[in-house]
Amino acid sequence: MADPRFYDNRGPFTLEEVCKAAGAALPPHADARSRISDLASLTGAGPDHLTFFSGGAGVHAADLGQTAAGFCFVPEKTSKPLNYRAGMSTLPVASVQHAFAAAARLFYPDSGLVAWAQQTAVDPSATIGNNVLLSPGVVIGPGAEIGDGTRIGPNTVIGRGVAVGKRCEIGSNVTIANAYVGDEVLILPGAQIGQPGFGFASGASGHIKIPQLGRVILQDRVEIGSCTTIDRGALGDTVIGEGTKLDNLIQIGHNTHLGRHGIVVAQAGIAGSCEFGDFVVIGPQVGIADHVKIGSGARVAARGGSQPGAVLEGGIDYGGAPLRPVREWIREMHALTNLAKKSKRDGHG
Repeated sequence: MADPRFYDNRGPFTLEEVCKAAGAALPPHADARSRISDLASLTGAGPDHLTFFSGGAGVHAADLGQTAAGFCFVPEKTSKPLNYRAGMSTLPVASVQHAFAAAARLFYPDSGLVAWAQQTAVDPSATIGNNVLLSPGVVIGPGAEIGDGTRIGPNTVIGRGVAVGKRCEIGSNVTIANAYVGDEVLILPGAQIGQPGFGFASGASGHIKIPQLGRVILQDRVEIGSCTTIDRGALGDTVIGEGTKLDNLIQIGHNTHLGRHGIVVAQAGIAGSCEFGDFVVIGPQVGIADHVKIGSGARVAARGGSQPGAVLEGGIDYGGAPLRPVREWIREMHALTNLAKKSKRDGHG
């Protein structure tokens, strides 16, 4: 569900109102007056919540059978019968992404890049701890909390409801929105934390933005490099685990979870809904596609690239594109080099 510190829910709405907004047919025998209070993920939904199941790569069908949601958008056409919980109202639609985007806009029409009006740089409702240093041009939004001993550089913006822990160092020109920041976190200049994820429902008419209603969680002693961006979750959280260090110019997509004490080196890009274990090392300019799982202690060599939904075991070094164990990758490179040399000797080069 969307955190009320950051988002204003315009609901509840009736099932009939939601179906009308999403272009979905009212299910047979359903009570059109049933109340839907909020949106939620499959795993976090309750009886009065609306969720969705797209059936795409990396989406677990088991979650559909186990969810406690009362209402769920599902695809009209599926390759296999859907196994869903008895008593849940399924809402078949031609495009789950478009339907959910429409429903999200109904509940949260102001979920994008929101500017707030305040008379002073620090909103009166913000809580500022002891020995906090605020440099010139810092803006602190309504309901924000800044822990003891934290220092914030010039022209940085701390958004509505954001909580920053103790003894943090936040550089200049940083924006933090829709986020909880732990203790002793270092954020270098230009980083952007908690902006909307890159989520669209695409079709013949173009690309429709899917409202991003989640958060970013930075655990204790995380370090974020200059001009690195961490998108907030679509419904859940984007999480950077305790002690993890991110270099400059890195992109972390929505709903991705990085484990504890990982390292991600410059210009790496990690797409949405990835899950990393602890002590994972990602080299420079690596590209990780969506819904990838990487086990604890794995390391990825520079400029490697994964396929969507790949599962990489922990404790192994990987390289190449698509990623495979580094020794296998090196053998392939040697074989290709030898083949090219042979071709040249034979007069084909």
